[in-house]
Amino acid sequence: MPQAHVIDVAESPKEEAAKDQGSQREEWPLWKLCLLALPQLGVQVMWGFLGPNSAPYMKHLGATNTLATLNNTAGPVVGFIIGPLVGAWSDRSTSRWGRRRPIIIGGLISTVVAGFFWAGSTLLLPRDSAIWLSGPMFWVLDVTINVLQTPFRALVSDCASEKQQLPMQVVFVTMMALGNFLAYCLMKVYEDPTAHMFELMMIICGINAACIGIQTLVAKETPYVPSSHDVQRGSCCDPVKSSLGTFKGQPKTFYVLMAVQCLIWFEINSWNAYGQQWFTSSVYEGDQSAPDKSAAHVHFIEGKDAFATAGQLRSGVQLVLSLAIMAMLLKTTVPHRFLFAPCLYVGSVVSFLASFAVRHSGGFAMACMVISMVPEAATFAIPYGLVAAWNKKAEEEGRQASTAMQMALLNCCITVGQQASTLLLAMVEIGLELGPSLAIMFIVAGVAAALAGTGALFLKDGAVVSKATE
Repeated sequence: MPQAHVIDVAESPKEEAAKDQGSQREEWPLWKLCLLALPQLGVQVMWGFLGPNSAPYMKHLGATNTLATLNNTAGPVVGFIIGPLVGAWSDRSTSRWGRRRPIIIGGLISTVVAGFFWAGSTLLLPRDSAIWLSGPMFWVLDVTINVLQTPFRALVSDCASEKQQLPMQVVFVTMMALGNFLAYCLMKVYEDPTAHMFELMMIICGINAACIGIQTLVAKETPYVPSSHDVQRGSCCDPVKSSLGTFKGQPKTFYVLMAVQCLIWFEINSWNAYGQQWFTSSVYEGDQSAPDKSAAHVHFIEGKDAFATAGQLRSGVQLVLSLAIMAMLLKTTVPHRFLFAPCLYVGSVVSFLASFAVRHSGGFAMACMVISMVPEAATFAIPYGLVAAWNKKAEEEGRQASTAMQMALLNCCITVGQQASTLLLAMVEIGLELGPSLAIMFIVAGVAAALAGTGALFLKDGAVVSKATE
């Protein structure tokens, strides 16, 4: 699961004291911090490529539409569980090489191995049996990518000063947009990416290895020495138990924000994970299993190329819009909800257009695909800005803030929306062909985005604090 890129963590008194102690340390130049953030580009290439191509690859190996879609449940399930576990592991690691880099390097090695077996299953087994290796390895691959990506931001945050935090958010936004652009470029290297998955996956692994190699050479970490309080550790599952426990005792407004996050990520995942299949099957009426050079196969290639081109344009919109939203949040006094709700309504409109109006117009489909980035760019920034504003106000009024916990819950909501869209499509595909199933999914996505936009209008910038801390 792609991680949200605007995270503000409430610091404990011990962390603040450590920060004061480290205030005299040498400040890292911004260009070095940019090199530390390079792995975000590599992992975004991975996510950007796997999202739309994982289900078609399963179908290439012989899976039914339903089975290929159900296999995509790996991402949300794994992201919900692995993120908190690896984050806690990274925070507590006492390795002499540092807290972050050993986990990142271990995640890279395991990702390369898992990617080899997932994409190279046809090299090891007969074509009709390859899916029995590739299917389970996709789940393993999702685990390893989450291990790989979780400590990235923590490492950069460890090295960046307080005044460098905002510039680094801009850097991460840029890395994500560039990573998505490269992912869509890779989809154009071969006419049918699913027939060349091994070569493409090894290219992606090479990009990640290069980025992490540069990060490893630049980064400097001091081994973590736990205090006597830190030595008293619970079980490795405590972060997950804590995350589940924190659903209780939140104010009503925060539950509205959680519902908005779940609903809009249903819509976002519909485009990110299944947009390519919509282009190839519904818009261009192609068939990836049709004989080479046949009309259906040619239409499939045309649909894939149109999707990739729209994705490249979408990456540019992502960069410009994300930076514009961040600037507006910093420089204007416009309430967050009046920026957020219109962006979500845009997502509703384009999803309904995909179901009812686009039909077989490639240009219209590309326009909808590009515009569908609007709610995603807003969702990566505004909800987290709202939480930060709520808790900052709470701190000013002398109440305890719960920023990190609330932001972790919002990240969990992302996986809920992703899982819901995947399960809905899989259930519909049991009785319908892929094209009509995608149309139904986009109708539900439009409704979900409309509800999310309406819910966003009830979000206020005033102070919100957990009932447990009142």
